[in-house]
Amino acid sequence: MKKYICIDVGGTAIKFSVMDVNGNIIVKGERDTEAFKGGLNILEKLKEITRNYLKEFNIEGICVSTAGMVDSKEGKIVYASQLIPNYTGVEIKKELEKEFGLICEVENDVNCAGLGEVWKGAARGANSCVCLTVGTGIGGCIILDKKVLHGFSNSAGEVGYMNINGDEFQKIAATSRLVKKVAARKNIDEKNINGKLIFDLAKKGDKDCIEEINNMVNVLALGISHIVYVVNPEVVVLGGGIMAQKEYLMEIFEKAFKDKVIPRIYENTKLEFAENGNNAGMLGALFNFLQKHN
Repeated sequence: MKKYICIDVGGTAIKFSVMDVNGNIIVKGERDTEAFKGGLNILEKLKEITRNYLKEFNIEGICVSTAGMVDSKEGKIVYASQLIPNYTGVEIKKELEKEFGLICEVENDVNCAGLGEVWKGAARGANSCVCLTVGTGIGGCIILDKKVLHGFSNSAGEVGYMNINGDEFQKIAATSRLVKKVAARKNIDEKNINGKLIFDLAKKGDKDCIEEINNMVNVLALGISHIVYVVNPEVVVLGGGIMAQKEYLMEIFEKAFKDKVIPRIYENTKLEFAENGNNAGMLGALFNFLQKHN
């Protein structure tokens, strides 16, 4: 069975694996991104990962999911924040194909997470889907007929920058905002609290945590309502670390969403929570590759 190297480049960690054509993981690993060392250092890590796997496996292609805005045709980073200095302009596809003589395909990490959910996750079988990842910021992607809608300048789905109530969506509805708000209410250092602890406290009846989670969900639901009025997807998939709290959040989300859209939209839009966890980016990178070459 054909095998593929699948790599997911995040701001903190690089996850990598060898998968078969059905998305089954044969072997996987993880290493620090060391983003502060810059884009060329990341490129060298990708080469090292590929080189090591080629010693053990007969590989058909290289599938990359990465942070940053990606020109998926060129396999090139067209914009990256200062979290990864000098990543903008790095030609991952060109460099890896030249080095190893294998086909390489590159796609944005949020787009890959969405593709992974459409292929083998919460949006399985859906023809239209919006996927949001909620963490330090908010990322988004739009998938129509199982393909990513990139937009004219590869910027479709950049919903974190939407203006909601006079501020950026990601500045007022991300997990980082939740942590800041709870820390301020409790007069503690933000370093001493995180999303998981906030949900643990909320489950025990902590008023501050309950109210701030509800506030976050209400703003997220407002942003989602704006998106679905324009795109009208079959499914909205919610991903990111705190979305592991599905049991706590589902009912709250459903109510908040119902309050913000007309009945026809509510009745015809499913809210789902991501199912693929840490493997989402790698699965989506593989699905992206297979769509282009099978």
